[in-house]
Amino acid sequence: MATRSARTRPARTSRPRRRSTPAPDVGSATPAYDAVLLLGFGGPEGQDDVIPFLRNVTRGRGIPESRLEAVATHYRARGGISPVNEQNRALKSALESELAGRGIDLPVYWGNRNWVPYLGDAVAEAAAAGHTRLLALTTSAYSSYSSCRQYREDLAQAAAHTALAGRVTLDAVRPYFDHPGFVTPFIDGLRTALAALAGRNVATGDTHILFTTHSIPSADAAASGPRDVGWGPGGAYVAQHRAVAEVIMAALPETGRPDWSLAYQSRSGPAGMPWLEPDVNDAITGLAAAGGTAVVVVPLGFISDHMEVIWDLDTEAAATAAARGLAFLRVPTPGLHPAFVAGLVDLLLERIPTGATPVRAALTSLGPWRDVCSPGCCEKAAAHRPV
Repeated sequence: MATRSARTRPARTSRPRRRSTPAPDVGSATPAYDAVLLLGFGGPEGQDDVIPFLRNVTRGRGIPESRLEAVATHYRARGGISPVNEQNRALKSALESELAGRGIDLPVYWGNRNWVPYLGDAVAEAAAAGHTRLLALTTSAYSSYSSCRQYREDLAQAAAHTALAGRVTLDAVRPYFDHPGFVTPFIDGLRTALAALAGRNVATGDTHILFTTHSIPSADAAASGPRDVGWGPGGAYVAQHRAVAEVIMAALPETGRPDWSLAYQSRSGPAGMPWLEPDVNDAITGLAAAGGTAVVVVPLGFISDHMEVIWDLDTEAAATAAARGLAFLRVPTPGLHPAFVAGLVDLLLERIPTGATPVRAALTSLGPWRDVCSPGCCEKAAAHRPV
């Protein structure tokens, strides 16, 4: 656990190397989108919303009510309110300001998969205002069924369920796991965290960097990404996270660069179903047993400090580290970092003709990712498809 990842070592540079390619032709074949859709996961807004929200999230997965009640305590401790809704309101406002600042006249709508405002209502609202060509920004950066393909299925279902199929165009930007706008905030946050530990006389070389992301079923991970690429264990989902972690680590000075590893959090499936491991708490326990001094957690899989970050990391993982005598710091998610907001608008401009040649930026050799998914990409593993 305390050794550097055995995959490709990061380039010996102090700054990530930006890769960019011209975007595909955005001429007449590309619709002139007339609105932006911020597509989120959703979260409860009060105590009465908690269980209905969790039922929405887990519908068809056979999760017992007792498990929902256990998870509900995380929300109830905060008045039943998920921070993700306010974060998305703030992100919507920031996107509107960034678009206006660039002279781009596009309204921004916001809809969720699992709670109000629901995606279908947002699409209907846009259509009622005369906006029928919407380009979606999903609040998830990586490729897997739940983090990419399911959102695209949501878009198709929204059109069908609102009787707008054939009248509205609903597309999504590409997965942006290695876009500079998404990666830069993590680099900034990690540098700040290491400096803070140094101020507490904790040497950088004595610190382990633990990158975390949402665990998913191992079968879904294996099915993630295009089928014509040999991704290795964990499919594109794991490969993308490791590639981005390498870029972030390469941005640190090579001398005394810490060891790092990838761990997973927020597992929610049946006990008998294999999910990606190790769990973040098990990883922290292993670091302590190996004589570790400090751990910096980088929530690489998330764009904002929502409940799974606040509870699973700031509460549970921090408690695990404290119980085992490890210094613990958690790096912020991108949130409203200016680079992230600007990067999201850059992603929109890859697809929206403006007269300028758009650029598709990427920091790893895996990107820039394709706009349109290939057949079979990120399919839900048949054995675990909801019934």
